[in-house]
Amino acid sequence: MTTGAAGAQPLEGEDGVRVALVAGATRGVGRGVAVALGAAGWTVWVSGRSGREHGATSHLPGTVEETAQEVTAGGGRGLPVVCDHRDDDQVAGLVTRIAGESGRLDLLVNAVWAGYERLNAGAWQEWNAPFWEQPVDLWDAMFTGGVRAHYVCTRACAPLLRATPGSLVVTVSMGVDAPGEPVHGVAYTVAKIADDRLAAATAAAFAADAVTSVALHPGLVRTEGVLQFAEHLDLTSSQSPQGVGRVVAALAADGDRLRLSGQALTVAGLARDYGVDTLS
Repeated sequence: MTTGAAGAQPLEGEDGVRVALVAGATRGVGRGVAVALGAAGWTVWVSGRSGREHGATSHLPGTVEETAQEVTAGGGRGLPVVCDHRDDDQVAGLVTRIAGESGRLDLLVNAVWAGYERLNAGAWQEWNAPFWEQPVDLWDAMFTGGVRAHYVCTRACAPLLRATPGSLVVTVSMGVDAPGEPVHGVAYTVAKIADDRLAAATAAAFAADAVTSVALHPGLVRTEGVLQFAEHLDLTSSQSPQGVGRVVAALAADGDRLRLSGQALTVAGLARDYGVDTLS
């Protein structure tokens, strides 16, 4: 674990404003994180591909504008931007806007994930098939619209993060290799472990600037996509998207969070440490 400088301070600008980018916030975990940050008073840049004018990319509900409205209604300030995080130029344009209009970035949440698109479209059997029966497109989606997108966004945000004291990067991942965990598909397993390593490697690179970088492992979350398959799942102890978001907000408020940099952290473990309810 990288410790870097003496320690991170609570995220807050001179005017009391804390600024976050939640990349991939039209629905799912990203939307829950954005809304929870809004309830904690954050200014949240909300990015994703689905927008009112640009149209939806899925049959599932959600647009960047709707998420931004929820952020504002909860007490924060939501700023929607349609952005395909597989397009490097669009990502660069988004970060340029943040730099010009907000002038700082306290928190980056990498929640972009194209790996569920085929599953969300109804491909339950394909998702659970052995890897030799799954299309190679599934691997490509998870890396291009997942791991690579997280890398590119973190890279683009690095100057802002390094210039903002005590900033934080949270890359949403998943525990796929812990004892007792269910067996996951090959592409999914490799991609999620890659995200964990990405968080650790960027933590080392950011150490001199005291930027905290962690991977975050939610449990089963009641996202719009997951609820499609409720009949196949035991949701008794599942987490809510906003519950995951409350954990992210609590982590960002932890003045000693730099001690955690480079680690893969579970939502359940942080919820216990911070006394956060993730079920509701």
